[in-house]
Amino acid sequence: MIIETSQKVTASQLQRSAFLYIRQSTARQVLEHTESTARQYALRKRAVALGWKDDQVMVIDSDLGQSGASAADREGFQKLVMEVSMGRAGIVLGLEVSRLARNSTDWHRLLEICAITNTLILDEDGIYHPAEFNDRLLLGLKGTMSEAELHLIRARMRGGLLNKAKRGELATPLPFGFAYDDEGRVVLDPDLQIQQAIRSVFDVFRQAGSAFGVAKEFRKQGWQFPRLIRAPGGPAEVGWGDLEHNRVTRILRNPRYAGAFFYGRTRFQKKVEGGGRTRDLPRQEWHTLILDAHPAYITWQDYEENLRRLQENAQTCGLVKRSAVREGPSLLQGLAVCGVCGSRMTVGYRQRKAGPYPFYICQGPREVDRIEKGYCQRVSGYSLDKAIGSLLVETVTPLALEVALNVQKELQSRWDEADRLRRLQVDRARYESELARRRFLRVDPDNRLVAASLEAEWNSKLHALSEAEQNYERQCQADQLKISSVQREQVLALATNFPQLWNDPCTANRERKRMVRLLIEDVTIRKGEQVQLDVRFRGGISKTFILPRPLSFCESHKQNPAMVAEMDRLLDDYNYADVARILNENGFKTGDGLPLTSTAVGYIRTAYRLKSRFDRLRERGMLTMSEIAKTCGVSTNTISDWRRKGRVRALAINDRNQFLFEDPGPSRPKKGARKPALGNFAIQRCEPGLGPLSGRLTGHQVP
Repeated sequence: MIIETSQKVTASQLQRSAFLYIRQSTARQVLEHTESTARQYALRKRAVALGWKDDQVMVIDSDLGQSGASAADREGFQKLVMEVSMGRAGIVLGLEVSRLARNSTDWHRLLEICAITNTLILDEDGIYHPAEFNDRLLLGLKGTMSEAELHLIRARMRGGLLNKAKRGELATPLPFGFAYDDEGRVVLDPDLQIQQAIRSVFDVFRQAGSAFGVAKEFRKQGWQFPRLIRAPGGPAEVGWGDLEHNRVTRILRNPRYAGAFFYGRTRFQKKVEGGGRTRDLPRQEWHTLILDAHPAYITWQDYEENLRRLQENAQTCGLVKRSAVREGPSLLQGLAVCGVCGSRMTVGYRQRKAGPYPFYICQGPREVDRIEKGYCQRVSGYSLDKAIGSLLVETVTPLALEVALNVQKELQSRWDEADRLRRLQVDRARYESELARRRFLRVDPDNRLVAASLEAEWNSKLHALSEAEQNYERQCQADQLKISSVQREQVLALATNFPQLWNDPCTANRERKRMVRLLIEDVTIRKGEQVQLDVRFRGGISKTFILPRPLSFCESHKQNPAMVAEMDRLLDDYNYADVARILNENGFKTGDGLPLTSTAVGYIRTAYRLKSRFDRLRERGMLTMSEIAKTCGVSTNTISDWRRKGRVRALAINDRNQFLFEDPGPSRPKKGARKPALGNFAIQRCEPGLGPLSGRLTGHQVP
């Protein structure tokens, strides 16, 4: 029998409230271990026996079903600590230390606050005062034992779990496409439509080369993908919808689809501020990886190849990434390497009369300040791509027949796959309509409310079936026509002529890039007096050749010398927009026969090293806005206001509303001075016939 040490209870503590803290670790314990919960509620009588009134006993039971490993998610424990710290608690009651906390940090924090506020602690063994050494020592030992007990429980449970995982017998949630049979073995999902949808993801990725390409192809073809639909308060059901990019990447990265059992691929790390995050581990740190553990959709080699392609596509993960092929015409996109710094070169395009004109540019390593460095080198891509195309034609010609036959086989398999998917969608729609029909026929005809609802559902399923059948027929006719009359003839006609296939305008740029990547690993570019290309093939063989340095735009499109001379003369008095307008009015054109624009004037001026409009005006003694503001002793805003009102003479230097100002001399205007009715002063005026952006501003004397 336990002897109550009621001598520790004082009158000041009885004037405060008694807080009874109740907790169970899991929701299952709350439902099944009811005796423990009842014992905790019974501690209320202990508080009353010690002298507290019944209405003074506050019960905190909001943490039922919460683990005591941390106080972060326990609102009830946080409320208890707050009440104790504010001096409202005379005693804290708990069945045992483990109910209050299983973490030494939380437990000792509570003891420290109780000692400061003169609050007692009661458990099933007795009453303790944390301010007394012996009681504090005993409570500290109990807290340590409670934490050690939690560790032992977890160690026993995790040991059994890891042993099952090591044998590959641990039942873990399965991704779409798999299910457990009656004996607990992993098998392919019995739903054939789900199986075909999973296989289509891998097949399309093999063709498209990117996760975005898979999602785009599914939307383009109207294919649907399974997903879980969780109705509020109901079980999860399988539904069908669009395939998103993030789901594609999860499928491609999941080893289950390669028939492998794995465990311990991630690790949870706690944060200082509370909570935590899940971190992916490298494969060598996984706890268990068992290959060929169950049926698969792809081989392990295909799985590793998919991971490699995803890694190449992830440009943000590192410096040397190839990225997925795009629609642009540049053949070396993702393959060009700078011969100066070793970084991957990016691709840009300029719009020309014949279409987009590619160029390759290296912006230097990422750790270098690009604002100061600029870029390593910039090379026109037209001649480089042409040389690479000629190299491929010379290299691949003996294999042209095999390539053409593989293309034909790929086209046929793609059509067969699409046909199977559409047929399965029709079968599912037919099954759902038949199921709705049977439900309607089984209902009592007199129950009109239920019968009307089931009849409406049957009609909607019939409508969906009709749409699925019509879409299937329409797509089949289109695909059959495309395969039989166009693609098949082209493949057979070009089977022995790979150069014609390569140079055919109908061949998409994306397909040409894929052909390049099948043979070439990367191309290192060094630009000097000539351009050196070091081509490294997939097999390890390399080849180096030299190309003439590509001409600049003005070098390849010589400008009319008379136009350049007239432009040089006009820049003394006009800005770029007015120069372009006047030259167009006089019948001048650019080197490739296009009308002149403000941008073209600036580019030609730079290429022919003509003096800029700014330098010309500065040589004439014009001042910048800050200089004239300092001269007049006013702010730049005042100068802008004076320019708009014509009190200072300004000339535009470009089309972006930037001006240079004439030095007003001794007769400069004063801030706040009123504009005189008579007298000589300069005002801003546009000459007749010039637009508002011309900037041809002259002085005019008012009589």
